[in-house]
Parts: sequence; C-alpha cells; structure tokens
Amino acid sequence: MKRREFIKVGIASGIASATGLGLSDELIAQKDLPYDLIAVKGGEPQDMFDKGIESLGGMSRFVKKGQTVVVKPNIGWDVTPERAGNTNPHLVKRIIEHCFKAGAKDVFVFDHTCDDWLMSYKTSGIEEAVKSAGGKIVSGASEKYYRKIKIPKGIRLKEDKVHQLILDSDVYINVPILKNHGSAKLTISLKNQMGINWDRRYWHKNDLHQCIADFATKIKPDLTIVDAYRVMQTRGPRGVSVEDVTLLKAQIISTDMVAADAAATKFFGLEPKDIPHIRIAHEMGVGNMEIEKLRIKRIQL
Repeated sequence: MKRREFIKVGIASGIASATGLGLSDELIAQKDLPYDLIAVKGGEPQDMFDKGIESLGGMSRFVKKGQTVVVKPNIGWDVTPERAGNTNPHLVKRIIEHCFKAGAKDVFVFDHTCDDWLMSYKTSGIEEAVKSAGGKIVSGASEKYYRKIKIPKGIRLKEDKVHQLILDSDVYINVPILKNHGSAKLTISLKNQMGINWDRRYWHKNDLHQCIADFATKIKPDLTIVDAYRVMQTRGPRGVSVEDVTLLKAQIISTDMVAADAAATKFFGLEPKDIPHIRIAHEMGVGNMEIEKLRIKRIQL
C-alpha cells in the first residue's frame, strides 16, 4: 500500500540534563518492546543507528521486501559536515543500507534546499553517501515535482504542495539534524518537513509555528531519526563556522516526531513547551511531547 493511501485514511547545561532525558530508571527499565523512543549517546553516527534501530525492532519493522522508501535528511545548505548545517552523511548512508537489508526495492533521498541544490548535495557529503549505499539522490528544486494536497485539520495551512516521492513511496523516513534556528528557535523533525513542501515563504509569513504543526497533522513519517552528532549551538540554521558547533555524539529514534523533538529540546536545556510548534503539534494530536509518559530506552556506547 502506497503512502498516499495511508495519508488519506544554553547547550552545555542541556547536555548534562539530557543524559537520561529527565527520565526515571524505572521508566527506562521497562522491557516491553517496541519502545516509544530510543536515545543513544557516545558513538559514531552509523554505530549509534545500528544499536538504536535494533532496540526499536530493526528496520524490517518499517521496511518490507519490495517497498519504495524515501529518506529525507536536511541538505539545505552548501556547507561541509563539520559545520553541522546538514544531516550527517554517515548516518544517511547507514539508514539506506538498513533499508536495503530489510528488502527495499528503491531508496530515494531529496531535500528542497535553501542554497543551490547541486552544491548542497555535493558539499554536504550526502550525494556521495547515498550513491555509495545504492540509493538514488533526486531533486527537490522544481515545482513540477510537487502535488497539491488538502490539510483538513490545518488552522493557517489549509493546503500545500508536497513532493511526489512523499506521496508515492511506501515508507517515509525523516532524518533531521538538531540545531539552532533563528525563526523557529530549534529545527528538528517537525521543522525538517519544510523541505518536502514547495512554498516555504507562505509558512514564514503566516505563523511559522502553526504552519509547521498544521502540516504535520496530514504528513507524518513512519520513522524519525534525529541526528545530534554535531550540534549547531547558535547562528542557525546555516551557521558561520565550526565555532558554532558542539560535538555531542547523540541520536534519537522514534515513530513519533513530536516525542523525538520533545526529547531533543533537552540538549539545549529547554522544555518542549518552549518551542511553540512542538507544543502546538502536541495539542493538535500529532504526537506526544510528555516525555515522562514515554517508554524510552537509553543506550550509551
């Protein structure tokens, strides 16, 4: 069944407080699987994903033989991985490898970039990573790739144009990088979905936080992986230099992007309610930002 059918029916203190994401040992110790969220720290991106997806039931829980998968990283900027403006290419590569191991027929990767898309794909290292893993990197730079959808639950966003890969693929995996953002305070998985729509300007001009939440009432990934290996502390979303970046070596994996974003706020010493679009998405029923109610597994490498 295609996704279009489903659619229809202050960082240092943050790192310290986020070691367990504010969770009790009793909650973490729950043995029922799958967990709502996996939090991994201390390893390289590919190794953290190996451990994390295993604890969530393996990629075969999400990808079946013969299915088409779209992986959506942040590839918005013509900057190198050390600048932490885009999703880590090693993580993207490993996700694709897991998809094929699970039996995927095709794995597509794209973003509607802010800088020139050809340069962003190349400089980020993601184009090379995708190709080396056997995936297909495609453009998001033309309106012809987008189709209009209705958003019945939207407050400010009643319709939008969405990349056809999101609508036509069997599985959609959202892979944002966690970083500071001048307009949205933080950009994580909810905000990363701006890269699958065409008219970003409308969102910025018509209550950005509400539009982010509105869109998520209609379009939801099957799996969210938050890249917090290198984290841009300030001057986001593009950043200026490596001086803006902290090496955090963390990753969050969940089927609930609101929960994933809520957990990720802790790395900045914030609460989920401090980010308006997370709070609004929670209130609109997109997902759960109440971390204390989630079944979470911590992994330290």
